[in-house]
Order: sequence, then C-alpha cells, then structure tokens
Amino acid sequence: MVENQIAFYLLIFLLGCALGGTLQWIYHRFALGGVKQIAAEIILRAEQESDELKKETELALKHKQLEHQRELEQIWQQERKKIQREEDRFKQREDKLESRMNLVEKKLFDIEKREAVLIGRKVQIDEEKKSIFETHSRLIAELEKASGLSSIEAKELLLSRLTNEVKTEAANLIRKTKKEAEEEAEREAATIIATAINRMAVSCTSETTVCTVAIPNEEMKGRIIGREGRNIRALERETGVNFIIDDTPGAVVISGFDPIRKQIAKAALTELVQDGRIHPTRIEEAVEKATINMHKLIKQNGEDAALRTGTMNLHPELINLLGKLKYRFSYGQNVLDHSVEVSHLMGLMAAELGLDVRLAKRIGLLHDIGKALTHEVEGSHAIIGHDIALKFGETKDVANGIGCHHQEMAPLSIEADLCSAADAISASREGARIEAVEEYIKRLKTLEEMALEYPGVDKAYALQAGREVRVVVLPDKIDDAGVLTLARDLTKRIEQELRYPGKIKVIVIRETRFTEYAV
Repeated sequence: MVENQIAFYLLIFLLGCALGGTLQWIYHRFALGGVKQIAAEIILRAEQESDELKKETELALKHKQLEHQRELEQIWQQERKKIQREEDRFKQREDKLESRMNLVEKKLFDIEKREAVLIGRKVQIDEEKKSIFETHSRLIAELEKASGLSSIEAKELLLSRLTNEVKTEAANLIRKTKKEAEEEAEREAATIIATAINRMAVSCTSETTVCTVAIPNEEMKGRIIGREGRNIRALERETGVNFIIDDTPGAVVISGFDPIRKQIAKAALTELVQDGRIHPTRIEEAVEKATINMHKLIKQNGEDAALRTGTMNLHPELINLLGKLKYRFSYGQNVLDHSVEVSHLMGLMAAELGLDVRLAKRIGLLHDIGKALTHEVEGSHAIIGHDIALKFGETKDVANGIGCHHQEMAPLSIEADLCSAADAISASREGARIEAVEEYIKRLKTLEEMALEYPGVDKAYALQAGREVRVVVLPDKIDDAGVLTLARDLTKRIEQELRYPGKIKVIVIRETRFTEYAV
C-alpha cells in the first residue's frame, strides 16, 4: 500500500517535471522570437535615424559653405571698394600733378619771354652806357685841356679847398657850442646836484667788529667753555669768529671781521643760552639753524631794498647779493644803505634832467653789487658787477651803468654817467666813510684766502683781530705729517707777503670723525 503510494507520487512527480520542461521550452521559443523582432525593429530604426542624420549633416555642410561663400563675397566687395577708392585718389593726384605741370610750363614760358626782354634791355643799356662813357671821357678831356690840370689833380685841389673850409667852420662852431654847453651844463649840474642833496636826508652808519650776547649768570660761562674747552672750540670752529668770555661780566663778546659770520654766531649762541643745553652736537645744530635763518634774512633785506627803490623784476640771485650788502661796509659805510642812497640820488637827478627815472634808480641800486663777491672773484667790483648783471638778465644799459661808475669803461647813456656823480655824492658827505676798518678787513680776508689756497684745506678763519689764523683740513687728504708742513709753509708765506704789527699765530686742525646709526 505504501509502496503503491510512493510509486503514485513518483509518477506524478515525473509527469510534473516533464510538463514543466515542456512549458519552459515553449516559453523560451516565444521569448526568443520576440527578441529577434525587437532587435530587427531597433536596427531598422537606427538605419532610419542614421539616414536622417546624414541628410541633416549634408544640409549643415551646404549651409556653412553658403555662409562662407557669402563672407568671401563681402570681403571681396570691400577690397574692391578700397581698390576703387585708391584708384580714384591716384586719378585725382594725377589730375593735380597734370594741372601743376601745366602751370609750371606756363610760368617757364613767361620767364623765358621776360628773360628775352631783359636781355634786349641789357644790350640797350650797355650801348647807352658806352655812349655816355664816351661823351664823359670827351668832356673830361676838353676840361683838362682848357684848365691845364688832370682830372685827379682837379679833384684833389677841390677836395683840399672844401676840407679846409669845412674844418674851419666846424672848429668855430664846435668851440662856440662847447663853450655854451659847458656854461649851461655847469649851471644845470649845480642846480640838479644841490636839489638832489637837499632832498636826501640819510643817517650815517658805522661798523663794528664786536657784538655781545647777554648771559643770565656766571655759571653759563663755564657751560659755554665746556669740559677742557671743547664747547668754545666747537663754537669757534663752526662759526669762524672769536668768543671772548672773561672780559665782560654778564656777557660774552663775539669778535670777527666778517659780519655775516658774526651775526650767525650771535644767533646761535643766543639760542644755546636760552636752551641751556650746550655740547658740540647741539652747537652744530644751532649754527646750522642760525645759518638758514641768516639766508632768509639776507633775502628779506634784498627784497626790502628793491621795494624801497621801486626796482622790480630782479633775479633772485641779485636779490640775495643785495641782501649780503647789508652786512658789508666800505670804509665804514654800509654798502646796502649806500646803494639805496645812490639809487634815490640818481632818481632825483634823472627826474630833473627828464631822463628815465626807473633805469637810473635800477643802476644806482645795483652799482655796488660786485662788492658782494669781491672776496670770491678776482677783479674790480665794478667789472664784476657788470658781468653779474648781464649773467642774471639785466639789460646792457644797466650793466654799463654798473661797470662805468669808477670810469673803468665808457658810459653808453646819460643815466650811466650819472652813477659816478651820485656815488661820489653819497661817499663824500661828512662822516660817511672812514679808512681804517676797510684796510683791517682786507688784511684779515687776505689771511684767510692765503690758507684756503692750499690743497686739502676745508675752512680758514682769521681770529683775535688778525693775530691768529685757524685752519681746518680734510683728514682724508692731509695726514699728520702734512699738517706740520702746511703750518710751516703758511707761516713762511705770511712772513713774506704781509705786513703786520706783532706776530700771527697759525693753528692747523686735523680732526677725524666717525658717525654710525643704531637702528
């Protein structure tokens, strides 16, 4: 029973397996047939799309070819237009050239016609000259035969008689005119000079070679001197003047022949006393500041002088030179005040004579400008002033007036000739000038110039009223042995070339200084 059931189930299982395999085979056959159909459809669709893509590509290529062809046609049209414009321009140029050639040919034809006329006229004139010359020669021969003299002898005789007559008449006229002019000129000159002097009222100034700086107490003197005298040595080295401390209580005396140095030293020492800090570095700063202020003051003095005399449009360098004259003296007379005085005198005299007042006043203000450089340039201050005026844009009339005021060149105008008269009036008035200070300053300047002529010398100062010369040399150019040689050579030269009372002390200083900065 059990075995029959097992056999039955086994048979059913086998029948089920057979039926499943049959069904699976049938399913695969149907499925395979569908796939092939789908593949065929896909292939067909792909072929259709490729045909369409091919057609679209061919159309795009044809479109691009058409666009490229249009662009080429446009470029060709543009080039053709350019070529056409060039052809038109060349044609216009050819037309112009042709018209000009026609004008040139016409002018050449006219010139040839005129030339032919001129040649004919020249031949006619030559024939007329020839006939006139023949007639003139015949007449001269007849005159020579009638007078018994040759033409040259007759000409000399006539010229001799005419010359004698003209000389006699000219001499008489000149003598008469000169006498009348001299008499009239003397009367006019006396009147003009008297009028100018009466209208001028100026004060007399006198120069001095010392000035003082007040100090608050005696302790300040010790601070000015410094440890072992280093401060006062630094002051004298930087300023070039002499500081006298012990003579005057409550004050320090500054002595020096150069007024600009003296003023710089006074300003620097005043600032140091007010500040209270006195040491070599501070001294250098104070002297440098005082020097800058002095340059500003010099410019201001020059501008004030130009304004007082109404002299405009002066070159800045001439303004500075005028300002320097404020600190220079000629035989005790302040040169800038003297120049302003001469300018006013010349203006008054020019007004009386009906001359150019502005030109006269300009000449008078600048006539001593050369004295600002006489210690730097060789030659007379009048000639130096003449050259400086021309160099800085002044006219020839102004320069000539400057150069001729000491009769060192001939005056070119009456205004220039007035300068010497006005200069003499200003200098000769009572109390205006003295002689001693001028000679003293010349001697001190000569001492300094002698020292500066040696190579390697940086600075040279004449101190102690010319009894001491202090020379500062460049340490990189002169060694210690050279310092001794320089001192001996300078001493011998002073003995040979200068005359002086007593003796002169020569001090040569060689200082090496190193400066570094900590950052």
